[in-house]
Amino acid sequence: MKPIILASRSPRRQELLLGLGWKFTIADPGIDEQNGAGEAPRQLCRRLALEKAKAVSVKFPESIVIGADTIVVLEGKVLGKPANLQESSEMIKALSGKKHEVMTGVAVCLGEHCAVELETTRVFFRTLDLAEIESYVATGEGLDKAGAYAIQGKGALLVSGIEGCYFNVVGLPLPRLSFMLEGFGLTLSSQWGEDE
Repeated sequence: MKPIILASRSPRRQELLLGLGWKFTIADPGIDEQNGAGEAPRQLCRRLALEKAKAVSVKFPESIVIGADTIVVLEGKVLGKPANLQESSEMIKALSGKKHEVMTGVAVCLGEHCAVELETTRVFFRTLDLAEIESYVATGEGLDKAGAYAIQGKGALLVSGIEGCYFNVVGLPLPRLSFMLEGFGLTLSSQWGEDE
């Protein structure tokens, strides 16, 4: 089986792949995650995922490289990672009682051959009072996460429900990734390590 490289510094993505028992290495793609002028959210996360995968694939052309980029979209506006607790509070207030979308662009590259897809999950937040918002923000859990919350952590208590892939909200839609890898010759059994 060809080596797998995760082009991401995200500990959440690493944990998800480790949970599957996959063997992989990590490489920092080192790209600038900036919005292009007038770029739609769907285009943004697909482009960034592909740029991350390509940046690493150029250095390791014999490896299967996985790149991903996750964004939170509320009423057409992209919510990135908050710069501080104040921004974190503002984001959670904006999400309170509303539906938003979590989009992850996923790219897989082997040499010059690349595939990129998009996964979207709808997330519904409870209506939160100010004390609940301040209490969550004070944990600092959401500071390094798009939308300022972590559904796999304490942020689970902010959410009333989801429509779609849970793993996508964490940062990597595993079923879609597995399907994409089949296009690169990695069957489900080989991903589980049953094939040589």
